Amino acid sequence: MGGNLQLAITNVLLLWMLTAPREFSHAWVATKLGDDTPRLQGRVTLNPLAHVDWLGTAILPFLSTLFMGGFLGWGKPVMTQTAKLRGGLNGLLLVALAGPFSNVIMAVILGAIGVVCEAAGARTLTNFAYRGVELSLYLALFNLMPVPPLDGSKILIALRIPPVIYQEIARAGFLVLLVLMMATPVGLWMSTWSYDGARFIVNAFRGHAAV
Repeated sequence: MGGNLQLAITNVLLLWMLTAPREFSHAWVATKLGDDTPRLQGRVTLNPLAHVDWLGTAILPFLSTLFMGGFLGWGKPVMTQTAKLRGGLNGLLLVALAGPFSNVIMAVILGAIGVVCEAAGARTLTNFAYRGVELSLYLALFNLMPVPPLDGSKILIALRIPPVIYQEIARAGFLVLLVLMMATPVGLWMSTWSYDGARFIVNAFRGHAAV
């Protein structure tokens, strides 16, 4: 329980840190494409408090790590109006993909920071950064799942899924996520892929530093 408690706290801290640039990316791209909704709602900011969903960004990730041995969490979705976006549904696709892309960028940045901290002998910061690399990649994969309120659901809309089907998925979105993460190997697959991706990023920086 002690190890899980420490990991749960670490996951929540990292999720807060990673959620801000992620949701900011959604808001920034939407604004650049002509939709002023995120700006009017105060979402074009890196302030984490503007992007926190207390259930998805604090309570659920803490409890899922502590008791399930997995991870389930998200930030407050950025609201957009497709009619205002240049490109319409194609613009919506770009807005949706901005989040996972920002997670990959953050994973690379944290990988570099982790290698620097490792070389300096800062073990605690190294472990925190390396966990951040893995979690950031996990969030990129997790949020691509086609289940509301995740980014993957916006991709479904951009791919012109019939509205009636989307509404049915949205109605049971939270339950679908719980089933996928608890009763299928999806969570294990994402954990494995994010671990392998994190190892690749860190080893790439270690190799570069050794040159």
